[in-house]
Amino acid sequence: MLEFTVLRTDPPRDGYAGSHARRGVLKLNHGVVQTPIFMPVGTYGTVKGVMPRSLREMGAQIILGNTFHLWMRPGLDVIRAFGGLHAFEQWERPILTDSGGFQVWSLGAMRKITEEGVHFASPVNGDKLFMSPEVSIQIQTALDSDIVMQLDECTPYWQGDKANGHVTTEAEARQSMEMSLRWARRSQAEFERLGNRNALFGIVQGGMFEHLREESLQALVEMDFPGYAVGGVSVGEPKEAMRRIMAHTPHRLPAHKPRYLMGVGTPEDLVEGVACGVDMFDCVMPTRNARNGTYFTRYGDLKIRNARHKTDPRPIDPSCTCYACAGDSGIPWHAGGRAGFSRAYLHHLDRCGEMLGPMLATIHNLHYYLNLMQEVRDALDAGTFGDYRQRFAAERAQGV
Repeated sequence: MLEFTVLRTDPPRDGYAGSHARRGVLKLNHGVVQTPIFMPVGTYGTVKGVMPRSLREMGAQIILGNTFHLWMRPGLDVIRAFGGLHAFEQWERPILTDSGGFQVWSLGAMRKITEEGVHFASPVNGDKLFMSPEVSIQIQTALDSDIVMQLDECTPYWQGDKANGHVTTEAEARQSMEMSLRWARRSQAEFERLGNRNALFGIVQGGMFEHLREESLQALVEMDFPGYAVGGVSVGEPKEAMRRIMAHTPHRLPAHKPRYLMGVGTPEDLVEGVACGVDMFDCVMPTRNARNGTYFTRYGDLKIRNARHKTDPRPIDPSCTCYACAGDSGIPWHAGGRAGFSRAYLHHLDRCGEMLGPMLATIHNLHYYLNLMQEVRDALDAGTFGDYRQRFAAERAQGV
């Protein structure tokens, strides 16, 4: 089941040019999602370093699971015994699973892509395995994902390594895009054959070529998927190229269906993505960067490993209400609250390799991303998204 309703848009008014931003609500089998939304990534059936209870408390409405990795471990027999991924990982809210295409692509020399699918060696035990559009849909059906993604070929920006390879040509991007379209039809046929009652999204490909994106988009729209994603970004291309495709493609997708930009990105990418018409985002940045000592804040990014934080009594973000910044009170430092954990303490944890450090960093970063999306939704509800967009950029440029 999928029902999507656009509640508000961001039209021109009083000298303001407007944008493609929209406020919506997405109804799925396991719950309702307010959009625009950021979806935390839970590769192996868990968002690293965060308990499901904490995710719920910080406002996570939908999370991701990884088809490829869950197929490898623990395997479908285990997950089927629990009735699906929701019960297995104790998450009762919606789950989106990727198709496994990106992970297969990232195996490099360990895989061989053909029209039928992908032959590869398991990175776990070396077993010879095969993933096709049909197999991907079968796996995701067993997981009982609320949103299922078609298997696509993730078109890389580079062919080979930068020293010996080349930037993907138009001909190579077209060949990849056209195969993804054929795989989309096969994914859709298998989804229908299995009687899956969740929702299947098609994925727009075409590399960094707008006219190929347009062809992919039109063909997928004719297939009438319940929702659409823009794939093949954040695959090594320059930021300018990613922003160019982000500005071109999402708003051209059907207005009455949800739009998902895969694997993006920074806080700036999210806000600009909303302005380009995107409803759904995911990215490993808030969790991965947390494990590397980088905190996202309203006033820029903070690297806790820098020596200047060794004796700093302030919280990471004085305006933040997360547990790491404001403790149990939830009152931010700027409002007179007492800091939950000081920068000095978090610096100490990082230097000592204590696991509490990345746990607190992950809580903070995910809270920041989810709160950012709440602020965007509030601004769209109030008709002030243009002002919010300017204020956000100015605050992020201040530095911490």
